[in-house]
Amino acid sequence: MQYISTRGQDAPISFADALLAGLARDGGLYLPTEWPQFADGELMAMASMPYAEVAARIMAKFTGDDLSFDELLGISQNAYATFSADEVTPLTRINDQIHLCELYHGPTIAFKDVAMQVLSRLFDYELKKRGSKAVILGATSGDTGSAALEAFRGRNMVDIFILYPDGRVSPVQEQQMTSVIADGAHAVAVAGDFDDCQAIVKSLFGDLAFRDHVGLSAINSINWARLMPQIVYYVTSVLALGGLEKPISFAVPTGNFGNIFAGYAAMKMGLPIKQFICASNCNDILTRFFDTGVMERRMVEPSLSPSMDIQVSSNFERLLFELLGRDGAKTAAVMQNFAASGHFTLDANVMERAYALFTAYRLDDAGTVAEIATTAKNDGMILDPHSAVGLSAARRAHADGTVPKDVPII
Repeated sequence: MQYISTRGQDAPISFADALLAGLARDGGLYLPTEWPQFADGELMAMASMPYAEVAARIMAKFTGDDLSFDELLGISQNAYATFSADEVTPLTRINDQIHLCELYHGPTIAFKDVAMQVLSRLFDYELKKRGSKAVILGATSGDTGSAALEAFRGRNMVDIFILYPDGRVSPVQEQQMTSVIADGAHAVAVAGDFDDCQAIVKSLFGDLAFRDHVGLSAINSINWARLMPQIVYYVTSVLALGGLEKPISFAVPTGNFGNIFAGYAAMKMGLPIKQFICASNCNDILTRFFDTGVMERRMVEPSLSPSMDIQVSSNFERLLFELLGRDGAKTAAVMQNFAASGHFTLDANVMERAYALFTAYRLDDAGTVAEIATTAKNDGMILDPHSAVGLSAARRAHADGTVPKDVPII
């Protein structure tokens, strides 16, 4: 398995090299040269496997010869032994047609634990194999930082620095980040918003001499190896609902577009998914894009769902690459224009491909509070604000007919 940059200037590299590089040297994001496919009967066989084995089998399709299946299985088993639920990401029924995928059973209660516990072990494996060390740099709007510092604490092959916007993450997550006592683990408050933190990270990765000198690597979802483990819970969720026999859609609270793109990757591998519902808060750059075909950057507004307070969704570049027929030159031109002007517009024929798979909704803070209250009253469940944004989008997609009522939404 080889990996190419979305901007088309870098030569293909192996999974292990993509893991440690994080961001391509031309500024693009890595994707596999082609999407691996599930063999006939393979998905059905996974329905009876433990989560860690499903994870190993799916990741083996992306790692090539860099790790054996047994090595991946050991990494998965060790990673998910840290979770409080045997199923790792179990489903909870809201009603017959809407279920929640529980992504909060990891050590920091953030959904990023699902990937980060694997990613830290992949780094450990590869760095020990090479006898080298790395400096990991990441930006967070909350959950990535706490999950990353927890996963990488005590691993002597890395020093990790997490930048977060001062005053713009939840108090709990700031306490989680700043209370990690371990050599080489650093949480850094930045005056600004998440996009400012992300811009610092990207600028340092763009300084190739500095990057090579310190062995800089990334744990944000710009790193393909961060997205790869997230594909797994799309597969296990579909299998849990019998989705090989009927279409299923997903509503995903979305900020940096990584989680929802992992679902897209699962679909490209052959998982039957009807629709992706992109759910945003008041920072609705993605909703506006799917409504109009125009991507336009605005100021970040603080909200009750701070992990989604983002106006530049880095992983959207991966979908853009796919929508543009995997044309790296076209993708680079669009992204360079966006960096310079803060907006771009895609042609109607490109947007038709997007509309076939994606729809989007926004929910402001008042709507978020109302959804939390309604769900508590009617369903006996207390939602966090991010989940409320996603659940509201799922309900509206059924109500307005975007997703037929007989199609389950997770």
